[in-house]
Amino acid sequence: MNKIKELFAKYKEIITYVVFGALTTLVNFVMFWGANKIFGDKYYLINNALAWIISVIFAYVTNKLWVFDSKSWAIKIVAKEALEFVAARLFSFVVEEGGLLLFVDVLGFSKYSFTVLGFEITGQLVAKVILAVIVVILNYFFSKFVIFRQEKSKKENNEK
Repeated sequence: MNKIKELFAKYKEIITYVVFGALTTLVNFVMFWGANKIFGDKYYLINNALAWIISVIFAYVTNKLWVFDSKSWAIKIVAKEALEFVAARLFSFVVEEGGLLLFVDVLGFSKYSFTVLGFEITGQLVAKVILAVIVVILNYFFSKFVIFRQEKSKKENNEK
């Protein structure tokens, strides 16, 4: 049991990032799927933007509190983190939107669909899964090494 606790402590940041990243991806996919059902899948880029907004809000809060342990709610810190977080996520959003255009419109993924357990899996959703892997890697890099880096460095210096 101690070995498990030691491993969790050692890899806590990566484990919590994967858990909350999966939850953020779930929020994004559910919102995308729901928006496609409500507004129609011909508006997939707008539906993706709506899903992105909701999932970025969720991701900022979970990353701040539980992944990178940035507990300060001082306006100056939150404003800086939120601005950098949204800017980084905008970059990955552009990558995702461009990827969707490529997969759906250029490569024709929209022609394909199949049903799993009563749910229709469209080519658009398959493209989002492929792009989600790329986006998660980009987002971790920006969060770890740019956005929450200063706060963590200050915390480590205070402990020494």
